[in-house]
Amino acid sequence: MRAIQQCRTAALGGHVRQCDRCGHQVISYNSCRNRHCPKCQSLAKARWLEARRAELLPVAYYHVVFTLPESLAPLALQNKRLIYDLFFQTVAQTLLTIAADPKHLGAQIGFLAVLHTWGQNLLHHPHLHCVVPGGGLSPDRRRWIACRPGFFLPVRVLSRLFRRLFLEALREAFEQGRLEFYGNLQILRDRPAFAHWLDSCRNNEWVVYAKPPFGGPQKVLDYLARYTHRIAISNHRILSLREGKVAFLWKDYQHAGRQSTMTLDAVEFIRRFLLHVLPNGFVRIRYYGLWANCHRAPNIALCRKLLPAAQATDTFCLTKLDWPQLLHTLTGENPLSCPLCHRGHLIVVQSLPPDPSFHNRAPPGEHPA
Repeated sequence: MRAIQQCRTAALGGHVRQCDRCGHQVISYNSCRNRHCPKCQSLAKARWLEARRAELLPVAYYHVVFTLPESLAPLALQNKRLIYDLFFQTVAQTLLTIAADPKHLGAQIGFLAVLHTWGQNLLHHPHLHCVVPGGGLSPDRRRWIACRPGFFLPVRVLSRLFRRLFLEALREAFEQGRLEFYGNLQILRDRPAFAHWLDSCRNNEWVVYAKPPFGGPQKVLDYLARYTHRIAISNHRILSLREGKVAFLWKDYQHAGRQSTMTLDAVEFIRRFLLHVLPNGFVRIRYYGLWANCHRAPNIALCRKLLPAAQATDTFCLTKLDWPQLLHTLTGENPLSCPLCHRGHLIVVQSLPPDPSFHNRAPPGEHPA
């Protein structure tokens, strides 16, 4: 919270730039670079998207969403790193296992998964968004096996396997003493109580939702641009702060996604926002199967070779540009152009040290590569 509060203020230091023609000076303060900050994601997202553009295949892509049941959310909140890791692992195992089954697809697939922990009302709602090409490599890696048009994998089969794998992993974590229980959950420290609670979770329906396929690779990029580097709430949704209350826009999906206004006490708003701060160093975008980091490039090259309609992706590498060049490329505006005379260029003439009382504890950003 401190990083976000003091982002682009004198507390973080900065520099003075001066126009080389008219002498006009501009003070620029440093960003916090915290991945939960609504102001610090645009450039990182642009670089990440450009890398993904070069990896897209000329096939249909599917969007599969796995959601943790509401009964598990309180335990996940008290054991974020462990439960979220188990969430990623069991979802990946589920997709890879069902896709490899000859009764379904019979292929090795690759995909990326993005963790979101919020709903539109900012309450805790952990779910994984998976973006998957509609097919994969045959077991002998000699041909591309495409899924049926408009259908990826049966969601009921995915749901049941996901439930079994996750509850087995949760029981193992309990036996190893890796789970922590606080407040109303302290009763689950007792072995019989925990076993009974697991049985109740098993009786619930676990939601897996497969959305219709994207319209094409560009639609995939549009989706990724909206979802991958998203935080719990962005600035444009916040309408007002008056008399200690925050009003913001939200979509009520229980009423056909109707857009409404929610007003919360400021303290409650901050509490809900902080529910979604991830543990230090936790990676919320992960890659599996063919897309796993260690051999993604050769697998993509092989898939392109086996796909008859495959063409090389024409991409301009944004990842090598510095921030002024990147911003200029994305917006068409040169951030170093003098805002007064519009002819000169701003150059650094003085550095402003940060406030020594502020220690930036921003967690590392995503590690997509």
